[in-house]
Amino acid sequence: MTQTPLYCHVGAHRTGTSSFQMCLHENRQVLEGAGWSAAYPGRDGIPSGKLALRLPGPKDGTAQGLVPKAARTLRAHAAGRPFILSEENIPGRMMHFMQGRFYPAAEARASVLRAAWDGPIAHVLLVVRPYGQMFSSGFRKRAEDNPVPSFDTLRPKYMAMDRGWPALVEILRDVLRPDQLSVVPYAYRGSSADLLARLVPDLDMSKIEEPHSQVNVSATDAALEALQARYHNGESLTRPEWKAVIEAHANDVAPRGFAAFSEQEEEHWTARYDADLATIAAMDGVTFG
Repeated sequence: MTQTPLYCHVGAHRTGTSSFQMCLHENRQVLEGAGWSAAYPGRDGIPSGKLALRLPGPKDGTAQGLVPKAARTLRAHAAGRPFILSEENIPGRMMHFMQGRFYPAAEARASVLRAAWDGPIAHVLLVVRPYGQMFSSGFRKRAEDNPVPSFDTLRPKYMAMDRGWPALVEILRDVLRPDQLSVVPYAYRGSSADLLARLVPDLDMSKIEEPHSQVNVSATDAALEALQARYHNGESLTRPEWKAVIEAHANDVAPRGFAAFSEQEEEHWTARYDADLATIAAMDGVTFG
């Protein structure tokens, strides 16, 4: 039986998650020396990121058949030690925002994770970001390595988003059943080392250093327009190739309206975000702020 505690950072997307994972990478020897295990994916170029945790998508239903493999994955990374897990895809993927769906498989994914870990989940930490910022940033991220339609064609989908942060927080609380659930607004995230100290309050932070490497730097509008022209022309670029395009246009920072909500739409998102933060702050079983 896995009786070691799990400390779970579930992102969210576009909230500095890659920087947090780089923090775990650069401090991995300190963590291992202190008796901790840590697992995180390598999708954003984190050198020691080896986590490949398969969780269900919207079309997979409850997908309880995924539990045994997920359990083996978690056990292998935990290695019988207190375990820090960082994976922003636990709630789901960003691509569904473009369909007006806010993490549609979150319930099933959380259910598989909870069933796969038979020990205590000591702490779940979620960083939340204003909706308008998150949706436009997610669209821009997908545009780096995929052809995407124009942002204007997706605007009605975004504006009709089916649910938001309170629904996800309820899922994390009620399905994962952690001993503690913390929700941190992006504006109060602090450094990656600060976030690690929040996630694992008993961790000796005296030797933990902030990561020196920058990861997942946002592409400029000029870079994204250049990439989209090539994708829509039928080209398929490798990661080094599209990264080179981003680097080539890094200094052209003039905004071109590649992915931006109107002032009225931003006011809508701000009001909704503020109201949802108030809802979360009043929830039972949630540490907020």
